[in-house]
Amino acid sequence: MAAVGQLHLLKICVGAAVVEDLEAWQALRAPLDRAAGRAGVAHVTRMWPRRARELLDGGSLYWVFKGLVLARQRILALEPATGEDGVTRCAIVLDPDLARVAPQPRRPFQGWRYLTSAEAPPDLGAAVGTDALPYEIEAALADIGVTARRAR
Repeated sequence: MAAVGQLHLLKICVGAAVVEDLEAWQALRAPLDRAAGRAGVAHVTRMWPRRARELLDGGSLYWVFKGLVLARQRILALEPATGEDGVTRCAIVLDPDLARVAPQPRRPFQGWRYLTSAEAPPDLGAAVGTDALPYEIEAALADIGVTARRAR
């Protein structure tokens, strides 16, 4: 779970409807990241965070799926990544383990947003897995301000 006072990133997970979609995509990318010598999985983004030092002090990237924050991954490093077009971008290297969080509604936005620990949803804990509610139920509960599980 994220510690109080830390800074995190909030990002919409484009192309993934549910957490399992992101897990599958990252599993496909993992061999490329290992071959590049990375300790985790990389998410390449166009801009470099200006508050990088704060993010690297225990921050996480919180993922938004269809208007709900549902998961987070600890940020391990920020590395330059040059694309095929020669443009240098930022590879956010993430812990491969995704932590489920209490669903929290978020309006659409572009890029990323900084997120303080006070604003971040709490982790659901290790009990999440096969007993997780379907996305539609989690979304409906979050829309009315109710979380499906008690956070740790």
